Amino acid sequence: MPDQKGPKLLRAQGPVFAVALLAAVTLSGTLGYMAIEGWGAWDAFYMSAITITTVGYREIHDLSFYGQVWTVLLLFSGVGAALYVFTLLATVVVEGGLDERLKQRRQARMLTTIQDHFIVCGYGRIGSIIAHQLRQQNVPFVIVERDPVRLQAAMMDGLLAVQADASHEDVLKRVGIDRARGLIAAVGTDAENVYTVLSARVLRPDLFIVGRAEGDDATRKLLRAGANRVVSPYQIGAVQMAQTAIRPAVVDFMTLATSSDNLELAMEEITVEPGSPLVNKSLLDANLRQRFGVIVVAIQREDRHMDFNPEPDTAIRGGDKLVVLGRPHSLRRLEVEAAA
Repeated sequence: MPDQKGPKLLRAQGPVFAVALLAAVTLSGTLGYMAIEGWGAWDAFYMSAITITTVGYREIHDLSFYGQVWTVLLLFSGVGAALYVFTLLATVVVEGGLDERLKQRRQARMLTTIQDHFIVCGYGRIGSIIAHQLRQQNVPFVIVERDPVRLQAAMMDGLLAVQADASHEDVLKRVGIDRARGLIAAVGTDAENVYTVLSARVLRPDLFIVGRAEGDDATRKLLRAGANRVVSPYQIGAVQMAQTAIRPAVVDFMTLATSSDNLELAMEEITVEPGSPLVNKSLLDANLRQRFGVIVVAIQREDRHMDFNPEPDTAIRGGDKLVVLGRPHSLRRLEVEAAA
């Protein structure tokens, strides 16, 4: 949603000004008839309306000389204002400007109501893939993109998008960083990503932030700036290619388990809330395999220590993240119990 400035702002205010002008002429005509002829409010308004619109009805009451003069003045001023209003509104509708303004207002309302969402900074090759994945999994998000061409591409894809610099704090406030679930910095350069992460961390010390890095130096800077995780697309791509060549079956399984398009099998991260009935139970006592048909692959503790392939007597604690494998509907049922 690009910012409206300069001539665009004037064009956006045109219809409002035109309608206000027509209302002012009609009000003046009404008050004039009331003062000159002594008519009631409705008769004066009715006379003003048929005069401005030139519908050709007869006068409600006989006009005095001064009333006729006032009618002539109202015709010259009112007819011009009416033609201006109708022409402008017709132009707006024909050229599609009305639809565009309605769309911008709808997006502005969405920005004020969206919550528990991700802020995706950048809609390039990486950002567009991230947005596709979030959309596939029905996760709310908003795009912040400075380039107008990429912004238009995001809006053509039906996404909520804002044209702005994501490193500015006022922009992050505008897209609801105070209500956001996380931020993904995927702008084109490392410097922009560092500034974006730094601005976000200043505004939200508790926000989960993922940053994109080109090299090791950028990774270190992003972590110092406040990123919780840093991802290098080139490094991940190279590792993926090497693993595919060495262990193709393993890579196929991981792709199948983590794909949002897969309806039979999914790997998910489920947070165990402190009030959940699973807290302080062992994996054996929780009986997750039999009750939900899921496999606990790992448990991440609150200190981020990862316990892979945990033993049956491993205790589940509040705040743990269970990395589980199972069918999507089984994972949803487990998620409900973990949040209870």
